[in-house]
Amino acid sequence: MILVEAAVETLESALAAERAGADRIELCVNLNDGGTTPSTGLTAAVVEGAQLPVFVLIRPRAGDFVYSDDEIDLMSRDVETAGIIGIAGIVTGALTSKRTVDVEQTRALVNAAAGGPVTFHRAFDSTINMPDALEQLIDLGVSRVLTSGGAATAVEGADVIAALVDQARDRIAIIAGGGIREHNVGDVIARTGVHEVHARFIDEARMKDLVDVVQRKPKRG
Repeated sequence: MILVEAAVETLESALAAERAGADRIELCVNLNDGGTTPSTGLTAAVVEGAQLPVFVLIRPRAGDFVYSDDEIDLMSRDVETAGIIGIAGIVTGALTSKRTVDVEQTRALVNAAAGGPVTFHRAFDSTINMPDALEQLIDLGVSRVLTSGGAATAVEGADVIAALVDQARDRIAIIAGGGIREHNVGDVIARTGVHEVHARFIDEARMKDLVDVVQRKPKRG
């Protein structure tokens, strides 16, 4: 089975994605700016209203992924608060100015998650050496990496994603994301071998079409 994660901004979208057959929710706001942390109220409403696992984006602002210590402290507090609400996991990430994983800051966020699953988001695509970054995230105990293979879309980065899947060897999950739609999701799955895909929620009909394609698409190999 291939898991479909739907990125949503509202309770209504979360419920519609659930009706369409999505398997997991990534909740955020300001998706046009790449997504930022949703409010506590919205998070609570989605956790209470949806039956699906809810992963919450922890990103305090748009822009780069190089954070100050104060920003990491805020993000860690947001992680802890989300955990109290009952979210299933978090989506976050921090880089250094040299475009490498900020190991210490990422460790702080993983620790704040208190054993809950952590997805390192598409900040990963900005790293200067993705294979090295993947090994660092495995060592940090990160559960998943969301990536377009460093390209604008997952279709364009499919060969790189496939290499990351092979490198991961079930030590960490690779999620293909970036421009995933019903017309290309089958191709991305076939070319990469991923077991999870991430798609921005547009409307219920298009999400259902995407899920229908995924459910009948065999995995690579």
